[in-house]
Amino acid sequence: MTHATKNPRIHQGRNVKRFREMLGIKQDALAFELGEDWNQQKISLLEQKESIDTPLLSQISEALKIPVEAIQNFDEEQAVNLISCNFSDNAMFNNRIEVFNNNPINEIRKLHEEKMALYERMLKEKDEMMARLEKLVGEEKN
Repeated sequence: MTHATKNPRIHQGRNVKRFREMLGIKQDALAFELGEDWNQQKISLLEQKESIDTPLLSQISEALKIPVEAIQNFDEEQAVNLISCNFSDNAMFNNRIEVFNNNPINEIRKLHEEKMALYERMLKEKDEMMARLEKLVGEEKN
């Protein structure tokens, strides 16, 4: 039976925070996505945990619309090392590396903004419907 070796440098809670912030999602918005048992304080505590249970990690990745593996495997130290080795001292120009500006985070952010706009429209419609119902109830009482 093979077990994947857990990298002790990977802090899953910190990764949740990093991805959440990159996506422009506030703690209370993530709490809302995770359900009524969640609030901003619980998200804050979660982001301090080094390791997060897999079922909860799956829920979080679904809410953030990113792969679970991104949270489980993102190692900031390795990412910084990779960037500094490949892109310092004009290395990218000396090696004739073509850099394409295709940022998936921007696509995820755009989807999130669309989702939030839809949510805001739904809330506005709910408020308008409640106002109409209150008016109808008030008319029936008179």
